[in-house]
Amino acid sequence: MQLSIAILAASAGAALAAPQLAPRQAACFVVGKSVLPQEVSDAVTSISNKVTCDTSKKTISGVPDVKAGDVTFSSINFAAAKGQTPLAFALEKFATTEPLKDNDIKKFQNELDAYVATEAGIRSVGGNLAIKVPKFFLSMQVQRIATAQGNPPKAAGQQVDHLRDKVIKNAGKADKKLLDQVTALAAKTT
Repeated sequence: MQLSIAILAASAGAALAAPQLAPRQAACFVVGKSVLPQEVSDAVTSISNKVTCDTSKKTISGVPDVKAGDVTFSSINFAAAKGQTPLAFALEKFATTEPLKDNDIKKFQNELDAYVATEAGIRSVGGNLAIKVPKFFLSMQVQRIATAQGNPPKAAGQQVDHLRDKVIKNAGKADKKLLDQVTALAAKTT
């Protein structure tokens, strides 16, 4: 009897001592152990079932190449653009066409999901956050298109003006001409 109580107690102790996996740890792109800010953790939860990883290919900070829809991060990686700032890259790579409502919002959303996943992976290893500029720019573009299509964002944090400000803040000392382009784009939602 004492042996079975001892085994039961040891089993319970081992179960309690076992590390508890947070839901974010299940995402294939969260490769590090750094605690993610709540906003990033929430984003991981919302996209983890839409993003896959190619662990044979690494991108920034050792994060696996992610794929959202038919978009791989490696195909839109700002860090691979030689001689361009993150903002210059974003303005060129993620440009919209006129009329704004005719842009493929699903393509832009897949690009954004690839960036959000890669940013979470970079944050999980404590890496450089230059990725925030193109990520916020893509988010602004998605919301511009959604607004033009008659589906303006309801959440304050997803308003085009708010996202414009996030791009500008994170772009730091970017060329004023580039910052002015962001401001002009944000004003066009039709």
